[in-house]
Amino acid sequence: MAQFYSAKQRVTTKARISVTIEDLDPFGQGVARHKGKAMFVSGALPGEQAEVTVFEDKSKYARAKANKILNPGPQREKPRCVHFGICGGCQQQHASVALQQESKARALSRMLSREAPLPVKVDEIISGSAWGYRRRARLGLQWQPKQQRLQMGFRQAASNDLVELKQCPVLVPELEALLQPLHQCLSDLQAVKRLGHVELVLADNGPLMVLRHLDALSAGDHAKLERFSHEQQLSLYLADGSESLQALNAREPFYHSLNLPLTFSPQNFIQVNDAVNQQMVAKAIEWLDLQPEDRVLDLFCGMGNFTLPLGKFVQNAVGVEGVAALVQQAAYNAAQNNLENVRFFQHNLEEDVSRQPWATQGFNKVLLDPARAGAAGVMTHVVKLAPERVVYVSCNPTTLARDSQTLLSAGYHLERVAMLDMFPHTSHLESMVLFSKA
Repeated sequence: MAQFYSAKQRVTTKARISVTIEDLDPFGQGVARHKGKAMFVSGALPGEQAEVTVFEDKSKYARAKANKILNPGPQREKPRCVHFGICGGCQQQHASVALQQESKARALSRMLSREAPLPVKVDEIISGSAWGYRRRARLGLQWQPKQQRLQMGFRQAASNDLVELKQCPVLVPELEALLQPLHQCLSDLQAVKRLGHVELVLADNGPLMVLRHLDALSAGDHAKLERFSHEQQLSLYLADGSESLQALNAREPFYHSLNLPLTFSPQNFIQVNDAVNQQMVAKAIEWLDLQPEDRVLDLFCGMGNFTLPLGKFVQNAVGVEGVAALVQQAAYNAAQNNLENVRFFQHNLEEDVSRQPWATQGFNKVLLDPARAGAAGVMTHVVKLAPERVVYVSCNPTTLARDSQTLLSAGYHLERVAMLDMFPHTSHLESMVLFSKA
């Protein structure tokens, strides 16, 4: 996630003071002013007065932790999760969803406005349910020799230690219901001391589980795991450290992107929030204003989450992705959905693209969905293509603002901005922006 201040900390004498919170930053920290500089306070919300302990004091800002809220504000809510405040998964369950969305939208607007000739406003917030939305989770597994028991859960905030999960209300109910029986099953294995992590995914045709084990499993452990997968009606995959997976009682998982079924490997990336993903894809299609004669380029396309639905509406769609396994999966899904006008290419988009076979084709519309590092390596080429419209989907507002400057300098106008509430109760800020050529 983007940071507005240096990650390096200078620990100072812990001083207790009283401050009034004026704002909420996108990471869920209250923002106050003290001695002429910003103070970021964890656990406090706008309008609240709090007694805080300062644990970092720098020339331009300070960081503190709320010890006591003297007057709880109207937007404070009781966290639903018993692990909130310890688990590193969520940072904002104490704030109303409306406040979380407003603070993220304001931060996005501020960051984009720095690069634009005029102030930028967020036109809409795309969201789904704030609870039970997460369809994928990786849980750490750690044997505790003193307690002689297996610990299973997410990492603690700012720590490698695990929080043993009893519940997780942001998980889809089908996965949350697996937590206790899964812990019991893994605890009964002979290999309990040599397990790495477990990944849970809810596909549209049911849940699946990937278990990373450090040593070969015994026949007895295989039988226990297969029995568990039958009882819980989930697909089971075993990972021994190699790139391949061993499938036991497994069916090919799939999800839908704009009514197209897309099969995927448990190792493939898919968006965590299905409801927001469906709206995001539909919004991209709307903003691109697709016409039958259009030629669309999708950069950082993954396994075709955008490319394949785009292909339903245009003459030609090309997806480019750096990971070979995702390109292979995308091509397979194009064939399965009879999309002969959609093609995929593998290339590292941080390297020169000018000599790539797809780069010399004419495209009048472009979509980008890069990782957190952004798309700096390919922005110049996007400008050379001179597309009528560009949709940039971002998981990092800092690199989005940076890459936007390339388009704005080339004469593009920033037409629409949407904040994507892909990860409610967390500090992740995702967005999508439409640029058009004058």
